[in-house]
Amino acid sequence: MFYVQRDEFGQLQRVEAAPFAEHNELLPADHAEIQDWFADDLVENSLKQLKQSDLDMIRVLEDLIEVLTEKGVISITDLPAGAQAKLLNRSTARRALGSLNNLIEEDEGGGLI
Repeated sequence: MFYVQRDEFGQLQRVEAAPFAEHNELLPADHAEIQDWFADDLVENSLKQLKQSDLDMIRVLEDLIEVLTEKGVISITDLPAGAQAKLLNRSTARRALGSLNNLIEEDEGGGLI
């Protein structure tokens, strides 16, 4: 059984396995609304995981392109102009953040900023 809270329109607002002060109904686990509620959570969590995975893969691809260019396998000019611009912008931003980290580390070590 799940403890649920409905809004004034009868829509589920909150679903919990344990009782909570605002619950106003009990529904069995196999109830269609409970199944839909958790299916929505599953989809939302899956989308968040994919988004984070995309961000991680972007970094992997950046690093891969950097290694391939350093080894002379490809040149940055082998890539389309749009891809070149995006890679250069990200590289510049990462370098800028790297220099900010150095400033923070110097300050923590007692040095001047």
